[in-house]
Amino acid sequence: MTILCIVDVAEGRERPASRELLGAARQLKGALGCQVLALVPASGDFAHLGAWGADAVHTLPALDGAFSSDASAAVLAQAVETLGGDLVLFSAGARARELAPRLAARLGRPLLGECTQLDATSGLVATRPIFAGKVLVKAPVALPAILTLRPKLFPALEDGFAVASQSLALSQGEMKAVVTELLAAAGGKLDLSEADIIVSGGRGVGGPEGFAPLESLATQLGAAVGASRAAVDAGWRPHSQQVGQTGKVVNPTLYIACGISGAIQHLAGMKNSRYIVAINKDPEAPIFKVADYGIVGDLFEVVPALAAALA
Repeated sequence: MTILCIVDVAEGRERPASRELLGAARQLKGALGCQVLALVPASGDFAHLGAWGADAVHTLPALDGAFSSDASAAVLAQAVETLGGDLVLFSAGARARELAPRLAARLGRPLLGECTQLDATSGLVATRPIFAGKVLVKAPVALPAILTLRPKLFPALEDGFAVASQSLALSQGEMKAVVTELLAAAGGKLDLSEADIIVSGGRGVGGPEGFAPLESLATQLGAAVGASRAAVDAGWRPHSQQVGQTGKVVNPTLYIACGISGAIQHLAGMKNSRYIVAINKDPEAPIFKVADYGIVGDLFEVVPALAAALA
């Protein structure tokens, strides 16, 4: 049996979530008696992935460069058939949402998305949330299958050895669409899905200028800045910073919610954070029901005081 981990690459380097992906596969290795392969959709030397849990590393030069969902799915399907991946793992995210369903359709395999736990004690069972995270389902996985795993929930390992990177000579074939240019947002900002600390603001910040103290606190903590849907819909923050059911699902070590009431759609995106701190003037705000620490007060007084205490 083979577990095939699709490594997410950005600007020629693997994303941190790929480390957790290989760690999850390594945990399954002992129970299922299988080998773990890392498949990198790019060219280059990725031998260090062996230290993260891969028994072998394969690269796909055909997918080097700009991203195309059709071409990537076609090449990945060839790679899975070539390498014999019984279980294919993606790190849940925007790219996995594009590729995993297309790959499942091409290979005729079942797909389980946004898995939060894997158990191989008696067969393989995946836990995943449904109904905006209000219910957790334990689903038996019939192999061969494709799973996407939520970042920040699986342990990352580093006890293996460097292995050789092997290149797979596969063709993209005829593409229906070609990506000609990628326009990235202004650099220097942490990605929400990879951040250990997130400082988020909601309608309570009052306007785009209300995020200034949150950004200052985030800089002090080395954190990312997030926002509720209300703040994004009002045009105060970009959609890339939206946390919630219709935004990004995050699992940081610390989540600081400022002026966020705690609608169920927002809670679905952050309630699995290890520690939640809520700052809100309304003592009856739903956010306090999931918070580990709650501060009832004006965020424009509390956040600067918190920053001063940290300094």
